Amino acid sequence: MTQSSADKLANAVIGAVALSATYYVLKTPPLRRLAWQLTLATVTGIVPAWITQEIRASWDASGVPAMRDSRVHRQRAI
Repeated sequence: MTQSSADKLANAVIGAVALSATYYVLKTPPLRRLAWQLTLATVTGIVPAWITQEIRASWDASGVPAMRDSRVHRQRAI
């Protein structure tokens, strides 16, 4: 068996297992509820936190200084 055909066979087996697991989870109510809760937790918590972290990292990497605090600016004007 060549490497290419082994890769194709492995991908087909993994795909079949993933589809079977998805079907089983969707047909089993407790697992379906757990999957829904985990999906909601990911969408409402982990993903926004990751996006915020990436925005901060890109801002820091851009080299643009952050805006000054307006209170500091007023104190210098006095």
